[in-house]
Amino acid sequence: MDKQLCASFTSSPESPWDTLHHELALIRAGYSQVAGVDEAGRGPLAGPVVAGCVILPLDCEYHRFKDSKKLTAASRDTLYDLLQCCGAKIGVAVVEPDEIDRINILQASLQAMARAVSGLSREYGVDPDFLLVDGKFTAPVELPQQALIKGESKSASIAAASIIAKVTRDRLMAEYHEQYPHYNFLQNKGYPTAEHRRAVKRFGPCPIHRRTFKGVREFTEGCGSSPEPQQSGLW
Repeated sequence: MDKQLCASFTSSPESPWDTLHHELALIRAGYSQVAGVDEAGRGPLAGPVVAGCVILPLDCEYHRFKDSKKLTAASRDTLYDLLQCCGAKIGVAVVEPDEIDRINILQASLQAMARAVSGLSREYGVDPDFLLVDGKFTAPVELPQQALIKGESKSASIAAASIIAKVTRDRLMAEYHEQYPHYNFLQNKGYPTAEHRRAVKRFGPCPIHRRTFKGVREFTEGCGSSPEPQQSGLW
């Protein structure tokens, strides 16, 4: 990465609301397919981790895309629908709980990101040529990329990817709620609320619980599980 481009990631945009600053700098440097990448679902006790990869069209209302965690569910749904019809290129990937337990949540999150990038390429026949990735780790793909801590607030493309990942995961958890209503996944989305923890203690884990996570593994003894990777932290 040349020095001028590197400087664009350390300099501040002219306006704090200019969340297309990094994308435009990359386009000026010769990249034409800049994608944002983010995931949802690192912290829950149950359910998958989901990643989104999004290439925004330059003429979209990019300022509307914000960190999914700071939006209401209704706003996320509206923006999800907007992304489907505004010309954005979208990739999504889901890594299931059994794989999370096998390789650990960090590796599962990174694999979800890599698969979302591949999914976008397959769906649209277009390969991203630069990735803006939320967090401090880059995705395990052979592409130029930059990790941005709190990237959802700095890049519209990352924010769009966060919306895709969050809405996709929330809808999956709503479906799981129909299968396993005791845990109230519709409300908690698998996160370790007090109610959810009580349900795990009372009913034991269900098939979508992450059996290597504290709060679940204490109740899996005797289930014949295989050796577990260390899940000491999310990153």
